[in-house]
Amino acid sequence: MEIRNIAIIAHVDHGKTTLVDALLRQSATHLGKEMADTICIMDSNELERERGITIFSKNASVVWGGVKINIIDTPGHADFGGEVERVLQMADGSLLLIDAHDGPMPQTKFVLKKALELKHKIIVVINKIDQPNANAREALNKTFDLFIDLGADEQTAEFPVVYASARFGKAGLEPDFGKMTDISVLFEQIIKQIPAPKADLNKPLQMLITSINRNNFKGRMARGRIYNGSLKANQEVMRINRLGVAKKYRLTSLMTFQGLAQVETFQAQAGEIVAIAGIPDITIGETITDVLRPRALPLLEIEEPTVKMTFEVNSSPFGAQEGVYVTSRQIKERLYQELDNDVALRVEDSLQGGWIISGRGELHLAIFIERLRREGYSVQVSQPQVIEKNINGQKMIPYDEVFIEVPEEYSGAVIQKLNSRFGEIREMKVNNNIVYLEFIIPTQGLFGYRTKFLSDTHGLGILNTMFYQYLPSKGTLKEREHGSLIAHQSGLTRAYGLTNIQGQGELFIDQNIEVYKGQVVGQNSRVGDLSVNVCKEKQLSNMRSKGDGVTRHLNTPRTMDLDAALDYIDNTELVDVTPKAVRIRKMVLDVAEARRQAKGIK
Repeated sequence: MEIRNIAIIAHVDHGKTTLVDALLRQSATHLGKEMADTICIMDSNELERERGITIFSKNASVVWGGVKINIIDTPGHADFGGEVERVLQMADGSLLLIDAHDGPMPQTKFVLKKALELKHKIIVVINKIDQPNANAREALNKTFDLFIDLGADEQTAEFPVVYASARFGKAGLEPDFGKMTDISVLFEQIIKQIPAPKADLNKPLQMLITSINRNNFKGRMARGRIYNGSLKANQEVMRINRLGVAKKYRLTSLMTFQGLAQVETFQAQAGEIVAIAGIPDITIGETITDVLRPRALPLLEIEEPTVKMTFEVNSSPFGAQEGVYVTSRQIKERLYQELDNDVALRVEDSLQGGWIISGRGELHLAIFIERLRREGYSVQVSQPQVIEKNINGQKMIPYDEVFIEVPEEYSGAVIQKLNSRFGEIREMKVNNNIVYLEFIIPTQGLFGYRTKFLSDTHGLGILNTMFYQYLPSKGTLKEREHGSLIAHQSGLTRAYGLTNIQGQGELFIDQNIEVYKGQVVGQNSRVGDLSVNVCKEKQLSNMRSKGDGVTRHLNTPRTMDLDAALDYIDNTELVDVTPKAVRIRKMVLDVAEARRQAKGIK
């Protein structure tokens, strides 16, 4: 059977996963009863459904016209670039999805650049053609400009175009939604435009491992593409690790993809994407090759992380009570285990205790922390820090490109805030009262800014970022303008205590919530921290004046989820993460002790 290997690439929320749903359904792929009525079938992870983004790459396959099409759904966010770089290695071409209204966006540039570096054949899909504000012609012109900006040659820039509405499962060669009937045009273009895998069955076996997962019955499963030769079930193979050390193993399972399922197969040939079991410690980037003629494939080169945090055993009063896995041994094992699945992550032991975790951005690390929390781990994490480099004797820090769309009346506040964070404006356009801004800004300048951005733009602004490069530092950023409100004692919060102190700042917690001494319960309206008693109750007496208590009103507290908490904390605070809650705490829970330490008094 002929094979086509394609990756679906796009900016976040441009419809990759919805398009894959349509391809699976219309190819009459058997989805099973559980998946039949599911929207965004490929986003099977709970976090992906909540956030509406693809975090982990997925594999599926369909058969159309006697050709097997292996589909790889990739993450769209630049923070998951490690995942994108790996899985694109398995494909020979890509479907580039472009929103018919938004046109190419920042992450479109990122994923397209990776695909062009691998010489992929690109089919451009102008999606959401059914939307009333769609402008397919402008989106196509911007896409062509993007190809030229990325240095595409003449042949690559003459890309085929398909117009589609993934939501309704329709596609056509013209931007007329009324003439579209189904998605078959896209299948035909894939078979016609995407080349068959270049492979030689007569050469020795070579397979590159690009992702790892775990099966409860088969153990560690490794996925990848067979570049040359063929592979059989129970075959003896040579595994060459990232250090070049070769060792023989016998496979216990060989599986290919049918729809969303992995099914056992007796043999797979070059060009196919498969999953294997039988090598207990196999990891990403390694080569599976022939025993008699072992030949390693090039290692996967992954961009370096730019942001780091310190993870520690949770020492808060609720840490051990609310967690399932709370010991140093359990946390350390889980952190190092993640390295097998995520090559963009770094883990190292800290000299001060705990572990330094480095990743591609705040979101990359926040997703990992949220996964740990949902798995039952209890940890505490520090303020994000940028990773500095010494290049040619000069200290360099990472910078990001920032792309902003904001209503014209709010653009002044955005420009002023980013300028104060050493942001340098590169481009400014105004179209239909919407201002489009491009900045180059130190990565650390974005820490804590997203919340302010939403406030300054009244929730109407759109902000996207992408790693730019390492450049010299422009100076030291100002410290946080406001201090924190800190719980004076442990106990249940009371409406009386909260209403007494809400005039001092903005609260993070509601009434009848259990807090501990040293927990951050709000943001002070002034500089410096303030110790407050949120557990104070009204003293009861048999005397009551008319109207007493009627005028008291408790303001709605600000919701502090994990992302907001990481944005908020400074270098004297930690985020306390347990399966039941996300809290903010001071490093030193006793306020008096913290003051003594700040003054250098033991």
